[in-house]
Amino acid sequence: MNFQHLDIATLAAWLEAGEELALVDIRDPLSFAQGHIPASRRLDNDSVSGFLDETPAKRPVVVVCYHGHSSQQAAAWLAGQGLEAVYSLDGGFTEWQLRHPDRVEA
Repeated sequence: MNFQHLDIATLAAWLEAGEELALVDIRDPLSFAQGHIPASRRLDNDSVSGFLDETPAKRPVVVVCYHGHSSQQAAAWLAGQGLEAVYSLDGGFTEWQLRHPDRVEA
């Protein structure tokens, strides 16, 4: 099982449509606190097992990092844990903030 790439426009459309998905942000705590995509939750080594326990395998999971690089490794790992639809956000939070400055929560 592998992850898929997701572009900013598709994520924005999914969020607008109210799609049920899990949005996880793997950036450091300070960066997350300073700004993140609304409805996202920070995921780290300490919280990942709880996340896996409470997330249905069929729920789409979108992984966000700074620029869309480390999210690929995290997405591949999550897919390997049995999640069926895992996406890495291309461009990451940096690109999201650039295109949707009004859709950033601190």
